[in-house]
Amino acid sequence: MVENTAPRFRKVLKNRDAIMLAFGAMIGWSWVLMTGFWVETAGSLGTLIAFAAGGLAIALIGLTYSELVAAMPRAGGEHVYTHRGLGPGWSFCCTWALLLAYVNVCLFEAVALPTAVEYLAPGIRIGTVWTMFGADVDLGFILIGSGAAAFITVINVLGIKPAARFQAAAFALIMLAGALLLIGAVSFGSMDNATPLLATPATGILSVLIMVPALLVGFDVIPQSAEEINLPPGRIGMLLVISVFLAVAWYALVSLAVASAMPSEQLIASTMATGDAATTLWGNSSAGALLVLGGVAGILTSWNAFVIGGSRVLFALAESGQIPAMFARLHPKYQTPYIGIIAIGVLSCLAPLFGRTVLVWLINAGSFATIIAYLFVPLAFLALRRKEPELARPFRVRYPRLVGIGGFLLALALIGAYLPGSPSALSWPHEWMTITIWTVVGIIAYWYYGRRGRGH
Repeated sequence: MVENTAPRFRKVLKNRDAIMLAFGAMIGWSWVLMTGFWVETAGSLGTLIAFAAGGLAIALIGLTYSELVAAMPRAGGEHVYTHRGLGPGWSFCCTWALLLAYVNVCLFEAVALPTAVEYLAPGIRIGTVWTMFGADVDLGFILIGSGAAAFITVINVLGIKPAARFQAAAFALIMLAGALLLIGAVSFGSMDNATPLLATPATGILSVLIMVPALLVGFDVIPQSAEEINLPPGRIGMLLVISVFLAVAWYALVSLAVASAMPSEQLIASTMATGDAATTLWGNSSAGALLVLGGVAGILTSWNAFVIGGSRVLFALAESGQIPAMFARLHPKYQTPYIGIIAIGVLSCLAPLFGRTVLVWLINAGSFATIIAYLFVPLAFLALRRKEPELARPFRVRYPRLVGIGGFLLALALIGAYLPGSPSALSWPHEWMTITIWTVVGIIAYWYYGRRGRGH
């Protein structure tokens, strides 16, 4: 890949935009839905330990990203770094895995959104159209999920700035909901409710810990959109690390607030723990509704960010000649990779037709694929430190061998959490079949476009 240094995208994003983009990608729906499970499984203190340990692991991997994005602030992020450090073959492996993860998040959000909306408006069900693998597919859910997909697609085609404005509005709603919960916990919560501090057995901490990397997927949206960030390269690297710590703090504080709101028996019985915690703390169901509305905003910020990231991944793959060239086209007016955005949008519109069960398989497979990408970036980081020691690095990591090798080993350990024998192992045949099919398609694409690139 010949590195193109000419400006192609509009550099319009600032500090706040970059932070909201990455933070919004990491804060989806789980902080509303899963907090009860975390506290029940690990205990209130155990949950904090799990998020702190998982956050430190991801931050270590993130440091390698920070140096690389500052040195090469180009659209495509991981694809650019691994192509330069490891060569086209390994770069394609990394980027192809990442594409699966990004697209799957977008598909999942199209199904998760109607589920969240139903909590606020129980009458949205119109009627079951069909059943897919035990999950009912409702017409009302299809209309909401597909309609939202079309809306987000249009916003992203119109430019990175409209997408950033949308992100900012949804982000404000998340902050409002979070502030309501935390103020309620400080004013009306009790640490007596937050017992036990450590669940029995303490291995429950591990069960929560292995979920943390999947929850923090999204900080790498900053490298994907780096070419559109109008900041000094060193600042971009710093913002990436900051966004990870902010997301970890958010999950930890929300979990502690929920644990202090209700006795453990009541928390275990809750199906929407954070919303019910807000209702209990404030003694008003409107508080719970606002919390869930914040969760809906979290779905939208995550969805929006991954459309941005996924379309830039497609752009980078196409620019290097590894997928059809049309994905590298920029809109003549809005300067967006509109073909990729529309492709992800069409798939997202279709996703609600397949029901929740299929989408859970996809998102689990996508989480595994993300860790595969995390495995390659520290290797590219180490390779470039050796091959190009004079490369300008505005954000320079101290102790590069320690950070790079540590990041690689942590990613390797995280991969083990998805393998047979682990409590969080991927299921056979569905999730492993998804990965196998995606791998086969990738091999065919690499072979076909590789041959064309060599002139055969």
